[in-house]
Amino acid sequence: MVLIMKYNGHKNWNHWNVSLWINNDEGLYSLAKECLRQSATKDLAARSLLDQLPPKTPDGAKYSLSSVRAALVGI
Repeated sequence: MVLIMKYNGHKNWNHWNVSLWINNDEGLYSLAKECLRQSATKDLAARSLLDQLPPKTPDGAKYSLSSVRAALVGI
């Protein structure tokens, strides 16, 4: 049996933290929406957004392609 742990509905703490920042910071949210508007797919939007982010969130979670892509799902 494989036990899959989730963190507040997200894959892990890092994904949750990145999503929290992107979806709750007005500047990051606006940037994410603009990347989505200009990109053909969410994968391309995630790459574009990741290129414009610092390495980590203010509280230390690493911005990665998978965490940024997951944060874009609800936008």
